[in-house]
Amino acid sequence: MNDNMIKNDEIEIEEKSNQKSIDINRVAWDLDWNLLRTFMVIAQENSITKAAKCLNLKQPSISNALKRLETKLGCQLAERGPRNFKMTHNGEALYLECKELFGTIGRLTNIIQDTHENVQGHIQIVMASHVMTPILDQTLRYFHEKNPQATFSISVRGSQEVIDAIQEKQATLGICLMKEPLEGLKTQLFYREHFGFFCGVPHPLYGKKNISIADLRGQQRVTFYTDQLGDVLHPIAVLTGQAQLSNTVTGVSNNLEEVRRMIMAGLGIGPLPIHVVERDVLNGRLWRLIPDDPPTAIDVFTLQNPKSILNAAEKKFLKILDQNILSIPIAERTYGNSIK
Repeated sequence: MNDNMIKNDEIEIEEKSNQKSIDINRVAWDLDWNLLRTFMVIAQENSITKAAKCLNLKQPSISNALKRLETKLGCQLAERGPRNFKMTHNGEALYLECKELFGTIGRLTNIIQDTHENVQGHIQIVMASHVMTPILDQTLRYFHEKNPQATFSISVRGSQEVIDAIQEKQATLGICLMKEPLEGLKTQLFYREHFGFFCGVPHPLYGKKNISIADLRGQQRVTFYTDQLGDVLHPIAVLTGQAQLSNTVTGVSNNLEEVRRMIMAGLGIGPLPIHVVERDVLNGRLWRLIPDDPPTAIDVFTLQNPKSILNAAEKKFLKILDQNILSIPIAERTYGNSIK
């Protein structure tokens, strides 16, 4: 192969690359973005009919929008038939991109910030149901005193829902249990809590001392949805297996308050963060089982999305929280390991 042939090949590759770039830009400029909004609703509802109801449009209009989007992108996004409707691999990939895209669009107003002496803006926090640490309470109090015009909203969700909300840029900060850090998100160990097994007043083991793990064998149990091997409460699942508790789960929830309620009602034995229910133990509403055994440690993390467009209040709050976390050694951010 001579030099001229090599040069011609390089020119051809460059021309194809330029053409591909032009095609991508043309899609971006020519695409009706309302088609993406319609597609996202179709994917969320997994149905043309349900999407039409959500958007208050007729079903043929929704079907036509999906066909137009498929034509523009040159691929099939959904398999539809008389009795079934299913996203293709391409459709699922586009849906994930749409969720992130609309999360970004929803936060565009944060780019335009008024200049005030006092920081303004809204801060949205999503967290698991059992978050209890003075670090968060003190940060909220300090930030509000310095920036009284900023506002907050806090919602409680399951850990996976917290992760989804941060990935989709729907919230400023997430706090939840995680198995391992997730790519693309900023994660930080917030604090470590220890779980123990508890029962309520109606339970036969209530008030009994010198109980060993063998005494729990066959007992019915109350637990969290994430109390499974490989999930965020994996250590609890391991301990449950070691104790040979009954396979019968009489109560389950992703909300700590509801798990606590069912344990107090005597539905079964269940795991709870020791420091969260300390007052319940002191007041006689819960009984700690096998208190002499080392408690199970679970890590709680903060989550942020580096791609989110933040307003001034969000930026300042997150900076203060990060500083407060890093200023405290993990030993002082570890709860429930010495309470019996």
